[in-house]
Amino acid sequence: MEIEIIVTVAAGILLVVAAIGTIVPVLPGSLLAVITLVVWAALIGSPVAWAAAATGALIATAGWSAGTVLTGRKLRQQQVPKGSIATAVVCAVVGMFLIPWVGLFVGFGVGLLAAEFARRKDFHAALDSTVETLKATGIGVLVEFALVCLAGLVWTIGVAAHFAIS
Repeated sequence: MEIEIIVTVAAGILLVVAAIGTIVPVLPGSLLAVITLVVWAALIGSPVAWAAAATGALIATAGWSAGTVLTGRKLRQQQVPKGSIATAVVCAVVGMFLIPWVGLFVGFGVGLLAAEFARRKDFHAALDSTVETLKATGIGVLVEFALVCLAGLVWTIGVAAHFAIS
């Protein structure tokens, strides 16, 4: 029983890190949640743990997919090429080192705006494209975050049920 508590506490901490990872793109949020849930269930081994883990993993995977699909659809609608996104990602990494805490986000936005301006040669069109892309990215992040949190709630219910039964 003692090892189950330690494993469960570690899984809870990792799920919190996973939720943060959906917002901070350096951490693999949804992937970490899925792996944590499956490993927790394998170590705990009860049917309740497996049910909670499977349900939570499906929810986290749905959030991961939804975030990607929502963002990708908006990028196609705005006709933002992969080169602009690559430039924005490079600028985000540079920004992360230049401006602690917020540089990743600032760098991405500035890099995307610069790449879109270079491509479109029209500041207002580049700004509109950048704003729409950032909105879509934000919505994708919020959906993924919400579903990882929901997966964590399912896990919490599974933990309560597992320990109530055993």
